Amino acid sequence: MPRRSGWRGLHAQRRLFLAACLAPSLATLTVITLAPLLYLALTSLTPLNLTNPATQWDFRTPWVNYAALPADTRFLNSLWVQLKLSVWTVGLQLLIGLLVALLLNARGGLIQALRTVFLIPMVLPPIVVAIIWKVIYTPDISPLHWGLRALGWDIPALITHPSWALPAIIAADTWEWFPLTMLMILAALQTIPEELLDAARVDGAGRAQAVLHVILPYIRGTLMVAGLLRLIDSIKAFPLIYLLTDGGPGSVTEVTNYYAFQQAFNFSYLGYSSAITMVLVAAILLLSWSIVRMTGWGAAHD
Repeated sequence: MPRRSGWRGLHAQRRLFLAACLAPSLATLTVITLAPLLYLALTSLTPLNLTNPATQWDFRTPWVNYAALPADTRFLNSLWVQLKLSVWTVGLQLLIGLLVALLLNARGGLIQALRTVFLIPMVLPPIVVAIIWKVIYTPDISPLHWGLRALGWDIPALITHPSWALPAIIAADTWEWFPLTMLMILAALQTIPEELLDAARVDGAGRAQAVLHVILPYIRGTLMVAGLLRLIDSIKAFPLIYLLTDGGPGSVTEVTNYYAFQQAFNFSYLGYSSAITMVLVAAILLLSWSIVRMTGWGAAHD
């Protein structure tokens, strides 16, 4: 009994020490994360308009902003644009990331060098990525347009064409972020036991069959996590749209957070913009909860 009591006391001291070490970080995170979130939630319950500062703490009609959202066709359109952008970018990033990861999983000096090259888009600042694609999408200076015209194909300016603006954003976003999914999948591929692949070869499985029946089931959890993380990030898409299309032409590329930005900074409707943002926050929290539930993070283990 004395030994057990001593162990419990040591364990309690260790937990107290860890809590003391974490306390400054948790306090900082609380200040820089929860405090702005609380202010955002409160602002969403007011008709705050910068042209009328007296509306800042006006809570007489707290749900008026949220009640207006279902009737706002531009807001509903932004949700539809967001859905299309998310589905296409996440799907393409997973597919390209998987294919490139399978290629880079081989051994060799050239392959090692290519791994670094494929990471370049992900580590570039968003402004640099936007400038690169701005050049690619500007007909007068675009190598893409020059090459296609040389082949006899004269395509329109993609980011100003209603039918091509969103696909152009999807292509740029996929190029920028597929290295992240590639990196996660590549790490998972390198944990696959060689015995599984050897057994598949002995049973007569070809390369395609090994991928479908051995590799994909083994890395299914990684694919799910990569897809959900990219889905969450796609909801926060902003820099490429702001710098390439400004939400246009019309509202073709106006995703929800860009619409919230316009309501706040173009029209000064901070209360309404905050309500839109709170809807996005709720969506991101729901997706985060889905990650925990679908992947089993935080579950008790024996």
